[in-house]
Amino acid sequence: MKVGIVGAGMVGASAGFALALTGGASDVVLVDANPARAQAEAEDIAHAVPFGRALSVRAGGYADLAGAGVVILAAGVSQQPGETRLALLSRNAAVFRDVIARVMAVAPDAILLIATNPVDIMTDIATRLSGLPPARVIGSGTILDTARFRSLLGAQLGVAPQSVHAYVLGEHGDSEVLAWSAARAGSLPVAAFAAQVGAAITEDVRARIDDGVRRAAYRIIAGKGATWHGIGAGLARIVRAVAGNEQAVLSVSVRRDAILGIGPVALSVPRVVGRAGVTADLMPDLDEGETTALAASARLLADTAGAVAL
Repeated sequence: MKVGIVGAGMVGASAGFALALTGGASDVVLVDANPARAQAEAEDIAHAVPFGRALSVRAGGYADLAGAGVVILAAGVSQQPGETRLALLSRNAAVFRDVIARVMAVAPDAILLIATNPVDIMTDIATRLSGLPPARVIGSGTILDTARFRSLLGAQLGVAPQSVHAYVLGEHGDSEVLAWSAARAGSLPVAAFAAQVGAAITEDVRARIDDGVRRAAYRIIAGKGATWHGIGAGLARIVRAVAGNEQAVLSVSVRRDAILGIGPVALSVPRVVGRAGVTADLMPDLDEGETTALAASARLLADTAGAVAL
């Protein structure tokens, strides 16, 4: 499957690199407003192909996206000093207006995979601008937050994170909700699993893991300026689900008419992802506090997206 990546910055390049190592694409095309950057990243990634999966990696223009099954949108502008979030969103909406029109002109059958932050709002904007069915405009959402949750839970329980089934819901951001009540390790609720292996999930442990998930981006940004490896791998995982028609359950963001009676809104819940995009939403069993927190996250996102003029 051909995969286009619009925006060859660190996130877009990391997604291309992850695809080169793990598969999911036969042809990767990087497009950037700076063609020299796209060319350099494509060449660098191509040099990793002998160590990973066989695929073609090249730089190109929008015309080279023709026939793509997935186009990752990692383009956008950075927030300026003193700029409000809504002003930034308006500028990024203008970028998306131009980019999406160009992508749709040559690859109308592609699934759009949104990586630009704030990703839930940009997924909402991309859905409205593209006119595509919401199932075919997928935001990376909380796929990375979910991976962080599973990693920290696995370390606490002494098991591989792949054996932990836990999700982060809502916004990819400060209002996200760790769904502790639905978390499982193997076939057991995490509390029961923890009791059996002598690794109790106390309130202190929960607070530490919550902070580890919720504040991860802030710590990484403080140390190196931005995050890119984790989200690059997450984007590649979504691409593989589409390319292989896996019907994989992933926590991704899609615009829906309502979540918990609030909407329209784009946010993350576990969803089934395959060649047609998102084919089903799965709402975990949540306790009262988690349900209230998810509703608050939905309201925040719906209000913010609704304030952005297109």
